[in-house]
Amino acid sequence: MAINEQTRLATAGHPVVLYDGVCGFCQRAVQFILPRDRKGSFRFAALQSEIGQSLLQEYGLGNASPDTFVLIDRGHAYTRSTAGLRVLRELGGAWSWLFAAIIVPRPIRDYVYGVIARNRYRLFGKADACLLPGPDVRARFLDRA
Repeated sequence: MAINEQTRLATAGHPVVLYDGVCGFCQRAVQFILPRDRKGSFRFAALQSEIGQSLLQEYGLGNASPDTFVLIDRGHAYTRSTAGLRVLRELGGAWSWLFAAIIVPRPIRDYVYGVIARNRYRLFGKADACLLPGPDVRARFLDRA
């Protein structure tokens, strides 16, 4: 499952968010990012997609569970709470202030993340299919049909 040249071009210079494509909470997170990413920087792919799996393998995260939120940015892969905080920082404005939570030790941040992740389907539901992006943002989804 190597990443093809078209995917490399689509992600060049863009942070990539990998999310659980059937998780209601994760889909809401993507829907939260889209309108706040005024520069259109972020690209998205479901963890379950071929592209998502290829990126996980490339960054040594092939054993990542579906509850892992991943941000690939500038040649580094960030997971769980660190990924979420870095996304907020990239959104800019008041959202970037939340990056200050990075001073909380990662085990504590990831514990809270884990509680939410373990209960995400029960709390937010599970979709039958991955998020279908609208035509205005479809090009930002790497695993679009």
